[in-house]
Amino acid sequence: MVTIVDVAQLAGVSISTVSHVVNGTRPVADRTRERVLKAIEQTGYRQDTLARSLRRSRTDSIGLVVSDAGQPTFADMVRGVEYEAAQAGYTLLLAHSGEDPAQETRSVQALAARRVDGLIVAPAARSTGRETEAVQRSGTPVVILDRLGDPGFGDQVGVDNTTPMRELVEHLLGHGHRSIALAAGDLAVSTMAERHRGYMQALTAAGIEPDPELVITGSGLAAETRVLAHRMLSGERRPEVFACASTETAVGVMEAAAELGLRVPHDLRLAVFDGFPQSGLFEPRLTTVVQPAFDVGATAMALLLRRVNGDTCEDGQVIRLAPRVVYRASCGCDPR
Repeated sequence: MVTIVDVAQLAGVSISTVSHVVNGTRPVADRTRERVLKAIEQTGYRQDTLARSLRRSRTDSIGLVVSDAGQPTFADMVRGVEYEAAQAGYTLLLAHSGEDPAQETRSVQALAARRVDGLIVAPAARSTGRETEAVQRSGTPVVILDRLGDPGFGDQVGVDNTTPMRELVEHLLGHGHRSIALAAGDLAVSTMAERHRGYMQALTAAGIEPDPELVITGSGLAAETRVLAHRMLSGERRPEVFACASTETAVGVMEAAAELGLRVPHDLRLAVFDGFPQSGLFEPRLTTVVQPAFDVGATAMALLLRRVNGDTCEDGQVIRLAPRVVYRASCGCDPR
């Protein structure tokens, strides 16, 4: 196997000079650097990253645990994390919890065993967070992503969920609607609970007594939401409007409406938190709360890097970025 010694001998330089070129730890004269790079190309030398990690007590890797990176919002957050990680020379190791606390624990343990330099976790529903807290106590920096919890935990990055949902429901009320249903999803997920809170606040402020019969909870998966929405939309007290707390619940509601022959927005008004990547292809176009998911991931990674690089400030930061509401035809707005 080609070693750094072989490269140094071929380039006619010291081993430390080759190391400085490879690792960027010290400036090297241009002509010397070119000789080293040519020698690396000729020998096919590849750095032993494991040995380098052991010497430096760092692996240049970051762990990330989310429930499902296939969901559009989480996918954008992952891209944001990975972009910032790559810019700083870190490799991202991604794991899925599948909304299962036990799987989250196994994922966190596996990443910690690989000695990641930092960890970002979007907690699963009903997660105790014990393993994540244990990793943090061991000295590995941790940032909570998206699903914010106890401010005392430490660094957390997400969005404001309550205010935009309240504004969305207030907008629907402004159209004269009073029977507004909510596909809330799993209220054990902090983001869903916060969006539910915004819905309740808007109704209460308008003098409308919230009706629990108009709120769909459960797993929040499309299949289950479809069944429950179908039952609600086919009943005698069919709501005029459906606000959906996620893309997954929106899919379930739209499937139920299609099965019943209900047209949006003629028979049913619809609005959704998050929306879809190709929203312009929907007809009618969907009124959507758009959250800056890429920026959330990038901000979480930037905050983690500060900790990895020695920021020992005891107080954790809780950062909430602001989504924006885009009003379109599905809620009854003029499509122009």
